Amino acid sequence: MAILDDYKGQTPAWCPGCGNFSILKTFKDAVRELGLGPHQFTIVAGIGQAGKFPHYLRCNTFNGLHGRTLPAATGIRLVNHEMPVIAVAGDGDCYGEGGNHLIHAMRRNINVKLFVHDNQVYGLTKGQASPTTHEGTMTKNQPFGVYSGQLNPMALAVALDCSFVARAFAGDQEQLKSIMVEAVRHKGFALVDILQPCVTFNKLNTFEWYRQRVYRIEAEYESTDRIKAFERSLEWGDRIPLGVIYKNSRSIAEERIPAIMELPLVKQHVDNSGLAELLEEFY
Repeated sequence: MAILDDYKGQTPAWCPGCGNFSILKTFKDAVRELGLGPHQFTIVAGIGQAGKFPHYLRCNTFNGLHGRTLPAATGIRLVNHEMPVIAVAGDGDCYGEGGNHLIHAMRRNINVKLFVHDNQVYGLTKGQASPTTHEGTMTKNQPFGVYSGQLNPMALAVALDCSFVARAFAGDQEQLKSIMVEAVRHKGFALVDILQPCVTFNKLNTFEWYRQRVYRIEAEYESTDRIKAFERSLEWGDRIPLGVIYKNSRSIAEERIPAIMELPLVKQHVDNSGLAELLEEFY
């Protein structure tokens, strides 16, 4: 079994006290518990402070464009669906620029695990509002306050019948690890929204602010009941639920595509015998 040092990458350049540090440490613990060595999984990321995540790990990595994490992750899964693929994004990266890709990834149910570092601001580009910023919050480029309604990713995911919907908190590493492990083991697209304070640009949603509000969903909660899950997903404010909010057992996209049902593309023989003749048609 791998040891934690096996996953060590570059030295993180996050701000001291950033919630990303606990997410990084917890993720290493999770993949170790899953028995995945650095060569046995791939992390796909976009742009942002969360997008730096795979740089600070030793694993297979693909860094793409801002908001375009899920198309790249989908492509990797379609080529080699025997390789676990984990997508990492920020709330702006995923819910803003990448919102359309998120919707269709959930709809297709591609077997990708998406971990969103949700600090409710654009941290890399110095603190402007993201889709999950509280309405009315004043930022450097919204001096009169954010006028757009706050996006609820949990309610959106349940409404779209996402296969696995969960929320975690960077300040509760024990539960965060268990949710990460369960998400990776789940068969289907998984969205894990991780509440992660930004100590530099978000002075409202601090570790203390969350600790006064978050609670673990009770053990007897039935996460397969979609109606109850939607009701639970709407909780935000004085009480914020943590845990698996909803899950189902829909068939995954990889099982519905004839070309890859039996064998991953990466293992299939490629016949190039007609390639020269085909290229001549363009001359």
